[in-house]
Amino acid sequence: MPAIRSKISRKPSRRTGLRVALLAVPLTVAGALAAAPADASPGPASLTCQGKGVDQTAKARHRAEILIHAPLPAIWGLHTDVEAWTSWQKPAAPMTVRRLDPGPLRKHSRFQATVRVPSAPPATVVISSTVQQLQRGKCLRWTGPADSAGYHIDGVHVWTFSPVRGGVLVRTEESHRGPQADPTSDMGLETWLADLKTAAESGRRGRHLAANAGAGRDRRAGEPEGRALGRSAGWSG
Repeated sequence: MPAIRSKISRKPSRRTGLRVALLAVPLTVAGALAAAPADASPGPASLTCQGKGVDQTAKARHRAEILIHAPLPAIWGLHTDVEAWTSWQKPAAPMTVRRLDPGPLRKHSRFQATVRVPSAPPATVVISSTVQQLQRGKCLRWTGPADSAGYHIDGVHVWTFSPVRGGVLVRTEESHRGPQADPTSDMGLETWLADLKTAAESGRRGRHLAANAGAGRDRRAGEPEGRALGRSAGWSG
């Protein structure tokens, strides 16, 4: 589900709107900083996961990154435990997120975020996301629509995780297509990254990672969770 900053109200406001990870639904809905103007000079190449990226033809796109001083397994665990997003993110509107299938997040996993927008009259936005690509500990890409009465956006959201000296560089990029897509919005990505950094650096962990740590084994790989993640992403520590 993509992280979208919803604009149900006709009154434009850069800080209004949900940081609803529209395809990611990230359920992290939160404040947004303005993105660069649409006519700005080209930035770095778009992010990809297993060769797939955002919608290059979408009029609304934003990219952001942050350095997090925490182990990769902890960051990955927080980010992929989608139903717990609202426990560490600061939503701009009441929101709930639920998985539509069981188990660890993987390719073809689906999740849905429901956001109650304090507009006049109040509106409910439903963001349905499907994981299209996932390389454990390295990258993640999901797609999906955000819908409400008179409102529709199709989003694509890509995340990459790169171990560097002192931590992990987390990059994200999202595109929105549809009548309400806003080229000036940061889609809540800046706040989402800041919240992820705060949660990871404070020692929080995703529920699946914490449960596996208790067992001491990765059920899928047959090895400790931290070692499996570290090996897949080139991280050690």
